[in-house]
Amino acid sequence: MRNLVFILLLATFRFPVQAAEDEERRPNVIVILTDDQGYGDMSCHGNPWLKTPNLDRMRDEGTRFEDYHVDPVCTPTRAALMTGRHSLRVGAWTVTDGRQLLNHEEVTMANVFRESGYRTGMFGKWHLGDPFPYAPRFRGFDEVVCHRAGGVDEIGNPLGNNYFDDTYFRNGKPEKFEGYCTDVFFEEMLFFIKAKKEKPFFIYLPLNAMHGPFTVANRYADRFRELGLPEKRSLFYGMVENFDENLGRLFSALKEEQLDEETIVVFMGDNGSAGGARVDEGHVGFNAGMRGSKGDTYEGGHRVACFIRWPGQVEAGRQIDALTTHHDWLPTLIDMCNLEPPEELEVDGRNLYALLKGEEAEWADRTVFVIRHSGDPVPWSAGEKTKQRFPRRAILTKRWRVVDGELYDIERDPGQTKDLAAKHPEVIAKLDRAYQEWWRDAMAHEAAYTRFFIGAKEENPTSFTVRDWHPTQGQVIWKKEQLADDRILINGFWELDVREQGRYRFRLSRYPDDELQAMGASRAHLRIRDIEKELSLEPADETAHFEVNLSVGPVRLQTWLTDSQSGEQRGSYYVTVTRCSQ
Repeated sequence: MRNLVFILLLATFRFPVQAAEDEERRPNVIVILTDDQGYGDMSCHGNPWLKTPNLDRMRDEGTRFEDYHVDPVCTPTRAALMTGRHSLRVGAWTVTDGRQLLNHEEVTMANVFRESGYRTGMFGKWHLGDPFPYAPRFRGFDEVVCHRAGGVDEIGNPLGNNYFDDTYFRNGKPEKFEGYCTDVFFEEMLFFIKAKKEKPFFIYLPLNAMHGPFTVANRYADRFRELGLPEKRSLFYGMVENFDENLGRLFSALKEEQLDEETIVVFMGDNGSAGGARVDEGHVGFNAGMRGSKGDTYEGGHRVACFIRWPGQVEAGRQIDALTTHHDWLPTLIDMCNLEPPEELEVDGRNLYALLKGEEAEWADRTVFVIRHSGDPVPWSAGEKTKQRFPRRAILTKRWRVVDGELYDIERDPGQTKDLAAKHPEVIAKLDRAYQEWWRDAMAHEAAYTRFFIGAKEENPTSFTVRDWHPTQGQVIWKKEQLADDRILINGFWELDVREQGRYRFRLSRYPDDELQAMGASRAHLRIRDIEKELSLEPADETAHFEVNLSVGPVRLQTWLTDSQSGEQRGSYYVTVTRCSQ
């Protein structure tokens, strides 16, 4: 879970403020991002078990990008898609460890659409920060229904969430919903589409499906069980077919509302397959001949499906073979919708509209970097720590793939079976030089922390969890059942930004508010800036409280809870910070 993933497009564009050319209504836009669904997890790409008629229809009725790449894990893909910028630049390049927060200064796709007069909605999985200023309701979205953290059932979400009849957050407020998660998020999207039709809408639908734990109603999974597929794969494929059914509901609704020809729909996966590609209980999955799956720097980890459908405007049944990525959609949609971005907006992506209009001759080759990092990135100025400068990586051009020092001619060897590094050392050397140049530029911020705000007028108190700390002992945890495991002795620090001077109360606990129970700790210890405080606890105490005076600026917070039985220490898994007074 601590792996870092980076993708960079070397060309950078700057957009001027644009005025609308005429008074014609701009198109609606829906961007759909599925979780952990790989290129091979649909019938239109040859999967022998799945039936996905609506994905197949979208592919046939729209244009498809065949050499399309994202990050090998989810948070970096989301950050890059929303900003058009490399995930390393914007602070969100891994899924936990305090490195999953989208820097508050970044302009999002939703910001651009809203400032251009669109209604904006987001339904599903954000995974770019939950409190102010990172949550989607602070990032340009008018209406939000989402879960927190990286999964519906993970630490940070209400007790009892299990994909069915869960509690999600509507514009920051908890609300109980009936039904399966994917059905709920589609239903909320459809409500949004049908409301206030006088303005065009932009919808971001980043689903949590098909992320584990794999679970879906039996009526979707039973067909695969009867075919003899393993249980997990049957559930995973059932989740895919449930999504496909909901996609059909969307297309029907657009037609009924007479919005079909006025609406751009973009679909993509967020990384390679998590449940369909690997060998499971001896059952060999399907990955369309690609090597690797979710998390890998081989093609199967980051090459995914991408379709765009806009009846009457985007050519049906067309395939684009140019090397493209998720960074490209913000500049593309700005052009297609005649939006008005901030004057100084900079992106790392390319405008795909020329390709969509058939002007492929103008599309120059490019170099793309896909990186799977472990631990915090190391600035180039850090000297001889070259191992951290050269993590697992892939360097992509239209013809070549460099994967951890191996070299593949992807046009002749799409399965990446023949390493040509010894035969073409000049290609390796050239692309490695390009990588080094990129790394110096991308790390210009010297791996600066993206910090949690405390004491802000917009949100007080603020809460964060074990998922959010930078580990100093062991790793982070994200499963709720791990909270009570006394064998787990881990710790880390949180990087905070004090927004208002005053007196602050810190409440420490091992369990969330809806499941508070005894921490089993004899002492609690808190360190913030140069302040150290400690207090004695009874084993039955559920929380520990400290108050300190803080001035405005950056601070580092770390906590320790001493176990009543073993005398060993772990960090507090939950912290809530309240500014009590000026």
